[in-house]
Amino acid sequence: MALLDIQNLIVEFQTASGPFRAVDGVSLHVDEREVLAIVGESGSGKSVSMLAVMGLLPWTATVTADKMSFAGRDLLKMSSAERRKIVGKDMSMIFQEPMASLNPCFTIGFQIEEVLRFHMGMDKAQRRARAIELLKQVGIADPAERLDSFPHQMSGGQCQRVMIAIAIACNPKLLIADEPTTALDVTIQKQILDLLVSLQVKYGMGLIMITHNMGVVAETADRVIVQYKGRKMEEADVLSLFESPKSNYTRALLSALPENAVGDRLPTVSDMLFEPAPSAAGAAR
Repeated sequence: MALLDIQNLIVEFQTASGPFRAVDGVSLHVDEREVLAIVGESGSGKSVSMLAVMGLLPWTATVTADKMSFAGRDLLKMSSAERRKIVGKDMSMIFQEPMASLNPCFTIGFQIEEVLRFHMGMDKAQRRARAIELLKQVGIADPAERLDSFPHQMSGGQCQRVMIAIAIACNPKLLIADEPTTALDVTIQKQILDLLVSLQVKYGMGLIMITHNMGVVAETADRVIVQYKGRKMEEADVLSLFESPKSNYTRALLSALPENAVGDRLPTVSDMLFEPAPSAAGAAR
């Protein structure tokens, strides 16, 4: 049984000019201890799909699916209270911008310990000890002192590590990383990716990596889903995707990598409607 199983996910937003469909019939599954990458250009519905799973979309969004189950439980039939018990504990997410996700009014320690208080019921001493342990795990120097720091007193890379610490605080079964290396320099990007993969292996988590970086996909993923304009274009294991992509869009995406540049011009993906590969549309497992 898949850890996360989604069939025919549709997400629409109500606008002044009518409903806008941001995710159009996406199906996916993630198994325990598996790394799934979801790739595509900005606006392809990658983040919206996962925010729908987490139940974090605004009231203007309408989410429907034939199936949306996590660890055998139907997410669509859960009440808000039941969903809150899972989100942040068994299913957790690292958001794209740590400086925007961390509350500037509270210390790092308070924000880590709040998760432990809500989901684990720990007392104050237990929460502090666990928070120090988590900061050590994600590579923050002087963790006990750092608990009293505010987000603005830390670098972007440190704040991203704090976000990871919060996300893994309750040893989740599924971790969703939404472009976790955005706006970080190359060295820090490598450190963050290595950290995520090592934590995934250590805790046996399922990991969903949302990215537009094909290098990240090649280094970390077991399987890949390619999205474009809210639709799934292709699903394949990593080696097959790079060696023999099936959809026109995947081939165009790979051909647009900087190493394929001719002269001084970077290749681009033309603005056309790409149809999903016949073997990938509504792909069965």
